[in-house]
Amino acid sequence: MGVSVKAMLLAAGRGERMRPLTDHTPKPLLEVAGKALIVWHIENLVRAGIRDLVINHAHLGALIETALGDGSRFGAHIRYSSEGKALETAGGIAYALPLLGDEPFAVINSDIFCDYDFARLRERAAGLKANGDAAHLVLVDNPPQHPNGDFGLADSRVSDPRSSVLSPQPSTLTFSGIGIYQPALFNGIPRGNIAPLAPLLRAQISLGKVSGEHHRGLWADVGTPERLAELDRQLSP
Repeated sequence: MGVSVKAMLLAAGRGERMRPLTDHTPKPLLEVAGKALIVWHIENLVRAGIRDLVINHAHLGALIETALGDGSRFGAHIRYSSEGKALETAGGIAYALPLLGDEPFAVINSDIFCDYDFARLRERAAGLKANGDAAHLVLVDNPPQHPNGDFGLADSRVSDPRSSVLSPQPSTLTFSGIGIYQPALFNGIPRGNIAPLAPLLRAQISLGKVSGEHHRGLWADVGTPERLAELDRQLSP
């Protein structure tokens, strides 16, 4: 059964590998098939019944606010977390906690494209609240640019191959940039501090507190101009 859930779209990165495209345009506003990457997410979230959105930003953040406004034209309610300087993933989430509330929330990288059904996020949030896990991750097949993957997955539980004593090592999958998190996961990060997400996740994985699923559909990490152009060709009629 689904619950009401808020979603945070991560949009604070500088997009160094996308230069010169990101010199004057925030990476989330780069377009594929005639639509900004972040707009694809917003529309899909609204379609899934997730309308209460938080977007963080740093680099050219004012352009993101101008482009998206309060979200009403999408049927969403958007609030912004302006970081000034990018705080990395966990730091950005911790900074935005006052806007995210006390219930499990979704976080989505705005620089990916994925046909994952966001309606499942509401179900996963309900599950997280019920079972006390710290996080639920959506994993995908390893792309060519990340062949070694990030995490293992067995029986809906996420494992960390780096700490595994199994031989051979379990096969790995790549973190999609889509997850559900308990707010308490970020309580130890002072607001405004720079902090990456991976160490937090690995600590909780070691405690057996992270669930996961394997999304086998379309997913792309739009990290370079070449991958952006390829995705545009793939999606354009």
